[in-house]
Amino acid sequence: MSDDERSSIETQESQSPEFITLDEAAAMTNGTRVTFIPGMQAMYSEALKNICFVKNVPLIRVLHPPMGVDEATGKDRQAKLYELTSQTSLPTMLHDKERPRNVWIEQLALAERIGAASSPALIPDNFELRAEVFGLCAIVLAEDGLIWNMRILIDSPLGQKYGFSKEASSAAPGKIAEAITLIDRRLEAQEKRGLRYLVGDALTAADIYWATLSMSILPVPPEIMPRTRKNKGMLSYFEANSQIPVIAEALTKRIEDHQRFILTTHCETPAVLGGDSL
Repeated sequence: MSDDERSSIETQESQSPEFITLDEAAAMTNGTRVTFIPGMQAMYSEALKNICFVKNVPLIRVLHPPMGVDEATGKDRQAKLYELTSQTSLPTMLHDKERPRNVWIEQLALAERIGAASSPALIPDNFELRAEVFGLCAIVLAEDGLIWNMRILIDSPLGQKYGFSKEASSAAPGKIAEAITLIDRRLEAQEKRGLRYLVGDALTAADIYWATLSMSILPVPPEIMPRTRKNKGMLSYFEANSQIPVIAEALTKRIEDHQRFILTTHCETPAVLGGDSL
């Protein structure tokens, strides 16, 4: 087999990852397992995948059970997930025999602990820098942050889950723009010091989370996020978000440059989603 043929096969395999069932994942006692929806860049799953990619944590991909009732059995398809975690959101992260993690801050702490010794430290040892990292992460990931407000822009099942109302939806674009501006000002200050990262002089979790989750309001090309049958609607929604006037005004070239730099330099790009590509 030639080198070109071998490279082609490896590329095809990397774009078609294997997924195991939640029952299989729950029965395992070794390895790091994370739930995904094949073909869909569910933003928190994608962010956790990039965190683990940076930390050199090998992941076993698990099928996140869909909502609703199984027609064949008449049972809630997410009953097992709820039994394991007392919730149904994704991603769920399982590691060895330890308890499941479903909250981003616990998932980050776990990835930092089990990551390769040679991998970058995404949580600074310095407490002052650590406070900055977690503060920025909260602006993106926590309640009333960037993703929370992105989800309530429209009245949908997901929007309802996160408290959609006409009043909240009307306020959401302004809050998203405020978060973008905060990041932009920090990048500007860092740039003046000759630095490319959000905190200190090195990559941190704040860079990974922001760059990944900002795709929801600043779309990226297929070379970074491939198009699939499953994610095409979501990508159209992200494109529409970027065109909301107050958000569009806040999105600077500096924001775009940082996003592309982090994603292409440190993260899994093009993203490997599985599913059917377009």
